[in-house]
Amino acid sequence: MTGWQFWVDRGGTFTDIVARRPDGRLLTHKLLSENPARYADAAVAGVHELLDGSQDPVDAVRMGTTVATNALLERKGERTLLVITRGFRDALRIAYQNRPHIFARHIELPELLYERVVEIDERIAADGTVLRAPDLDALAGPLREAYDDGIRAVAVVCMHSHLHPAHEQVVGELAGRTGFPQISLSSEVSPLMKLVPRGDTAVVDAYLSPVLRRYVQHVADELQGVRLMFMQSNGGLAEAGQFRGKDAILSGPAGGIVGMARMSQLAGFDRVIGFDMGGTSTDVSHFAGEYERVFTTQIAGVRLRAPMLDIHTVAAGGGSILHFDGSRYRVGPDSAGADPGPACYRGGGPLTVTDANVMLGRIQPGHFPRVFGTDGDQPLDDALVRDRFAALTREIRDRAGDDRTPEQVAEGYLQIAVANIAGAVKRISVQKGHDVTRYALTTFGGAGGQHACMVADSLGIRTVLVPPVAGVLSALGIGLADTTAMREQSVEALLEPASMPGVRQTADDLEGAARAELRAEDVPEDRVRVTRRAQLRYDSTDTALTVELAEPATMRHAFEERHRATYSFTLDRPVVVEALSVEATGITEPPDLSALASSEGTATEIRPAAPESVSLHTGGTWRDVPLHRREQLPPGETVTGPAIITEAGATTVVDDGWQAAVTGDGHLVMERAAVTESSDLDTKVDPVLLEVFNNLFMSIAEQMGARLESTAQSVNIKERLDFSCALFDPEGNLVANAPHIPVHLGSMGTSVKEVIRRRGDGMRKGDTYAVNDPYHGGTHLPDVTVITPVFDTEGDRILFYVASRGHHAEIGGIQPGSMPANSGTIDEEGILFDNWLLAESGRFREEETLRALTEAPYPSRNPRTNLADLRAQIAANQKGVDEVARMIQNFGLDVVQAYMRHVQDNAEEAVRRVIDALDDGEYAYETDSGAVIRVRVRVDRENRSATVDFTGTSPQLATNFNAPFSVVNAAVLYVFRTLVADDIPLNDGCLRPLDIVVPPGSM
Repeated sequence: MTGWQFWVDRGGTFTDIVARRPDGRLLTHKLLSENPARYADAAVAGVHELLDGSQDPVDAVRMGTTVATNALLERKGERTLLVITRGFRDALRIAYQNRPHIFARHIELPELLYERVVEIDERIAADGTVLRAPDLDALAGPLREAYDDGIRAVAVVCMHSHLHPAHEQVVGELAGRTGFPQISLSSEVSPLMKLVPRGDTAVVDAYLSPVLRRYVQHVADELQGVRLMFMQSNGGLAEAGQFRGKDAILSGPAGGIVGMARMSQLAGFDRVIGFDMGGTSTDVSHFAGEYERVFTTQIAGVRLRAPMLDIHTVAAGGGSILHFDGSRYRVGPDSAGADPGPACYRGGGPLTVTDANVMLGRIQPGHFPRVFGTDGDQPLDDALVRDRFAALTREIRDRAGDDRTPEQVAEGYLQIAVANIAGAVKRISVQKGHDVTRYALTTFGGAGGQHACMVADSLGIRTVLVPPVAGVLSALGIGLADTTAMREQSVEALLEPASMPGVRQTADDLEGAARAELRAEDVPEDRVRVTRRAQLRYDSTDTALTVELAEPATMRHAFEERHRATYSFTLDRPVVVEALSVEATGITEPPDLSALASSEGTATEIRPAAPESVSLHTGGTWRDVPLHRREQLPPGETVTGPAIITEAGATTVVDDGWQAAVTGDGHLVMERAAVTESSDLDTKVDPVLLEVFNNLFMSIAEQMGARLESTAQSVNIKERLDFSCALFDPEGNLVANAPHIPVHLGSMGTSVKEVIRRRGDGMRKGDTYAVNDPYHGGTHLPDVTVITPVFDTEGDRILFYVASRGHHAEIGGIQPGSMPANSGTIDEEGILFDNWLLAESGRFREEETLRALTEAPYPSRNPRTNLADLRAQIAANQKGVDEVARMIQNFGLDVVQAYMRHVQDNAEEAVRRVIDALDDGEYAYETDSGAVIRVRVRVDRENRSATVDFTGTSPQLATNFNAPFSVVNAAVLYVFRTLVADDIPLNDGCLRPLDIVVPPGSM
């Protein structure tokens, strides 16, 4: 290597650069991503600063960039036209009708990326039969009109084009002749089944690719034709000319995963959790020998299907803003970003997680870059931070009577941020069947080391790895990344010997295309490695898992092992090869990482120096602790916490009970030296723990929902997400839910209470019950609730209940779908489960339940799917049981049960505050049938309560347009919850201030 190389990660707050000099030494640099007073582009400015007038050539600049992500977030992409099969003009807008914010009164749909739609008269059947050839003459005029109006990007989406792309190709040719410079065909961008995600991905590609091209050209012009390569979301590099919008969304974070994985392996760790905490957010990831990828994601309200590293992002970065709502501390999700930044940045910003670390001495201003203030040369303003926390502490004391000190307030906010991060780690590990206690936590990013020990403690992880230059590891990862070309294709063939010749031929074709792309990028053939994978799923299910392409028996075994590890069960049914993916990798020659230490000295030059003494607030008091410079720690030297280790771009806090040592190759390894003593938490309400338990309870319900969505078979559950999961106290009161279906959440408690009333002491550990009876909390019969009691370890006492309700696609009745408009009796609507014993002592009562489904007057038309969905609901409940047990182990039963009451008390107070601002009112609504719904709301100011009275509503109708009381209860609960501006769980506390009056015999 004769010239410079620059590896750049342009993040939301900071731009990090690792430069490889012509002599092999590595330099690091960090600067604010947005500083318009000093430079137009941070990446270009940083390169010029490091070159510092050097005349040596620049061989390459490798970059991870947020340009595409920012264009998506800010809706500043290219004006785009959507061309789609006639009759489907609104398919992408309607999509799956998911509501991301179920309590929002003003529903803001994501702004569409395309501004105009043109329908083309064409149709190919699923088997390839041409039903209508494309009418290109009719299409030419609208294309020309769009071009003349200034639109320059077009996305083409035709039905079944993933298998039969001919129609899209001729439409693309016509668009090219019209003059469109950006044409994205869905059959090329995402050649997989399902119109909506394939179409969405084509639109994203058309919308973002021109923005990327302009940025690439800008960088090329500034750097005078240097070879540019960009990090893709899949973890591989692409030449600038091959970099597409659909592959750019995770361009920056992907570098961190590569760096984390490579450096962890060099340190001897093959199973690691990646913890990348930056200024705006935290990315967590899982690595166990190979990169984990996902093929679908949603960012900024936009669905995208493209191979990308599996990264879970949580809004808990250094810039996450600290809030107090009168009863709870909250962290984020909003961020101060780089401008104005945290309060300590001298830009007039709010208090943030970074400020909490400054307040506690976990960040030492004297060892942080001096890049703040008007001239970009001032240190962090710790005096302002102390003043702001003192003011916040007074506000909390005045509003809530809480007598914490400013330091304790800052500690409380950090505790919440750590709990949020731990919840994100569980989603990419525990939720997928991985035991995190057997992993190391590899931390990087500017803020990672400040919180690593706390995050590890909260997860039961005993080893933390801090690689060299952890503060700029994403940039280093971009330098370590390989050049990658990926191809994928739908297959939809049974996994059996007869299908394999066609499957292998498809894989050969994909491999040929991927190798050709690498050849075009001048990758030597002898450095190319190819991996062929198959996405497999059970027949009639929708959840695919990825295995290596091999013989059918080998693939089935690998698939079932993964399915069992992920979902705790396997099925006795055929397996389908849903799709193939081929990854061709051009192996990058690794740099000499021993040169990392050369940024500020080599190992042989290390001269141990006496550590500086600084103040750190730890264990409830201020203590003088040693502050070490990392480059001055010789290999093998042990640092016992509490202590601080600083280096260029990062600060690592070694908390009490931890020890740190530098390995021979420069890694900092922290081990828990003492077992954490379980603290005796008070059962009295605490504003910090109130937020922690709010999130914990909701997290359990969310993990249940993820298990249900991935294992159910009904399309209503899997795609429409018509299901709900929740946690209930021993009396059957709703404690917390995931943000699922409101009518479910407000009525499930009635079903749980009916099981308690009827079963009482007869319930045993391992029992599970099914209810869909409208008189006992049901809504309509397709909504089946599965309820599982959670017992103590001896199996004597019920501690909680978990429940899941899912809309089964079919449950019998006089019409398919079990939602007849003209039913006159409940039997005509389908099978009724009234307190049905679904599982007994852990045994699924399959035969008995099958008879119940098939021997009724109007039996289920698809009982096997019902059984599969019920199994999925039991599996979801078991996930809840396991997580509740874990929570009790961590906090103690008394504390957990106390906070089940406290979160309901908090919700009650939130609704009472709403009622304080309400006036009496009434309304009458006449339905299509002439029936009248009448409601009066009377507010009792003195008691801060309200009566919701339906007196005057029409009597029960002879038709099926009547609402059970549980649905009325759910509707009232939902309405009052939407009036609460704070982010609280929907629970039975919301109902305490409300008296609902429904006359007997009312509709």
